[in-house]
Amino acid sequence: MRIGVISDTHGHFDPRIEEYFAGVDAIWHAGDVGQLQVLTELEQIAPVTAVQGNNDWDLPLRETELVEAKGLRFLLQHIVNPVCPGQAILEKIVRGEIQGVVFGHTHRPYEGWHHGVLFLNPGYGGRPRFHQPRSVALLQVADGNCRVEHLWLDQRI
Repeated sequence: MRIGVISDTHGHFDPRIEEYFAGVDAIWHAGDVGQLQVLTELEQIAPVTAVQGNNDWDLPLRETELVEAKGLRFLLQHIVNPVCPGQAILEKIVRGEIQGVVFGHTHRPYEGWHHGVLFLNPGYGGRPRFHQPRSVALLQVADGNCRVEHLWLDQRI
């Protein structure tokens, strides 16, 4: 199963996303969507699950979502510190309720294993600004394993 993972679009739908997410089974947006139009455009590619970011107070999104891919469960939440994810997330990990956490907010791509689960931040998918690198991620799940590929939205990278 292939999942397109994106965050921090802040109302911007980069045309390269269509190419990068072509053929994915689902899209997970880890918050700071910005405008519902972004989700509408993503829905044209694949079914979307999105969470509320700290700038999405006017959008009808939940703070967290649980999603599943090939038997593995992932928590989507905008603001997460992978090294110290907080008591609620740690309890879910200890109980075996989740095998991964997808987050955003930092505008920096991240992939790491902490507490026995995958923590994934696809990076920043918004408008080009301040020479900040922009990226999305592809998450491939098969046979209980995960593989992450970060894809850059800027030509210069």
